[in-house]
Amino acid sequence: MKLLVIILLSSTIWSNVLCAVTYNEELSTLMTKLWNLDVNRCEPPKDFRIDIQGYVTAMNWTYTDRASRNLYTFFNETEIFNKPTFKAMRALLDNYETETNLPEVETNEEKREIENFMTAIMSTEIMKEAHRFLVSKRKASQSMAAFKTEVQNIWFKLYKRTREDRFINSCGFEHVFVGEKRSRDISGFHNWVQVYLQEKAGNLDYRGYFRRGTTEEIEAQPRMLSLQFVWKRQAGKSFTSIFMGTSPEFELAMYTVVFMMGFRQAPAVHVKNYNIEVMTYAHGREVGSAFPRSLHD
Repeated sequence: MKLLVIILLSSTIWSNVLCAVTYNEELSTLMTKLWNLDVNRCEPPKDFRIDIQGYVTAMNWTYTDRASRNLYTFFNETEIFNKPTFKAMRALLDNYETETNLPEVETNEEKREIENFMTAIMSTEIMKEAHRFLVSKRKASQSMAAFKTEVQNIWFKLYKRTREDRFINSCGFEHVFVGEKRSRDISGFHNWVQVYLQEKAGNLDYRGYFRRGTTEEIEAQPRMLSLQFVWKRQAGKSFTSIFMGTSPEFELAMYTVVFMMGFRQAPAVHVKNYNIEVMTYAHGREVGSAFPRSLHD
């Protein structure tokens, strides 16, 4: 009986929180516009399909596996990785030491891959629209070339993840799009393509999804997914939230706008049919972390 009361009370509190959310309408208009401009977005079931299977309830780490099969049942690599921004992003994903006790060293080839990625995304209408918005708010340089440098610095400048770390071992892009491992804990790792590639390589064991934060009730193939997994058989990610199918430029533009606007509190926005908080955290002047937090009950 006590457990039932706690569950009902928690549900009521969460519902009240959702009702109390104030959405940033100006930012919602921009984010929906960016969504509509995302010509590289991948659509299920044509480009990918997932099998979400069983749901988990514990926000702390659990060894209970609610998904005996892989998350991905189909991923059209030929089509997806033929898109210039996806191709350029994929080239970056193996450039980083995911163990935080190891130093990051950029080779000349890796620097060229960063430049290729930046050139690819900055040529998209999404990043041009994000730039126009930030300029209108006096948060970015008017020159597109200068803006490109600003974006590259906040995402790719290397730093120490914690003061105690011995080495330069992290950057915003690595944390958000690749993921990092410290002992038995995973931090970051908020990109759907990386989930696929790591699962394909046998490094990721999907353990199930969270009903709260996953849009399975409004669409057969959820575009917002909150999940739990084990990475490299050692570390567990008890909870992560990701968009499914979105392009690298959409995610980077969304996070960059919110980060550069410098909101004290994560803004709640409508993105097409999805209600989210865009969470961004600074590490000095650079991006420390960024991810979407679903407000779907």
